[in-house]
Amino acid sequence: MNILGIIKDAFLFPSRNIGRFAIYLLLTVLVVGFVFGGFVTNAFGLFDNENFLIGGIYFIIAMLIGFILAGYDIKVIKSGIELDENIPVFELFEDFMTGFNNVLVSIVYFIIPALIVLLVGYDTKLFDNITGVVVEFISQIVNVYILGGSTDLAVNALSHAMTELVGSLAVTLTAALVIFAIFAILQAMAEARLANTGSVREALNILESAKDIKRIGVGKTILVIILVVLIIAIIETILMSVLGKFLFLYIIFYIIITPYLLLFAQRAIGLLYSDIA
Repeated sequence: MNILGIIKDAFLFPSRNIGRFAIYLLLTVLVVGFVFGGFVTNAFGLFDNENFLIGGIYFIIAMLIGFILAGYDIKVIKSGIELDENIPVFELFEDFMTGFNNVLVSIVYFIIPALIVLLVGYDTKLFDNITGVVVEFISQIVNVYILGGSTDLAVNALSHAMTELVGSLAVTLTAALVIFAIFAILQAMAEARLANTGSVREALNILESAKDIKRIGVGKTILVIILVVLIIAIIETILMSVLGKFLFLYIIFYIIITPYLLLFAQRAIGLLYSDIA
């Protein structure tokens, strides 16, 4: 399927069965509600152990529902791979198990780039420079305000430490942006592999995920993902600019539109992968 066909099909897909989209929307709202309730209850739990326990239960419920949604996302990708026009039905236990696998795959594809970025930070001495700035800042406060030392010398010393920090931070953040972007695309392929094969082992095969991008076409893969991200960003920006002053309406529309856009993105991944399935 060509790029415009993928975007058009994926964007209209959630509207093909309002009832099933409504279930997805409801589950999403429940996750957000239980997470919010967990944070609020845990805040009171600082003074009351019973509230702290209830907050923990809210988080567990949110996680369980989240697994169902994550499994359903894989079903949506699979519908795109198979070019099925129908929105998948919910099967709670099956979706939960698939969602557990999806979350496991996502964690692995997050941990690897995170470790790489940590190594980059270590190589650029980012953490040493952060420590250096903190130590220099504290020592200069003591020197100037307690011991009556020179303010100019303090500023120069702190400025030098900050320059070192900014340089290492810039390199690390640039590397992080590139590395996480690459692994985000690889993760999309991994989710498609999970949807196509049902195998966590296949989804965790990073080398094959990279080969899938080549099989589909690097340019096509990147362009579809960029278009999906751009469309989501434009819609949410418009929503903010139009309803930003009306907080209640903004929240209502945001709650409705965000799940729609999530399904749009998952469907697009499936359609993209259908070229090689």
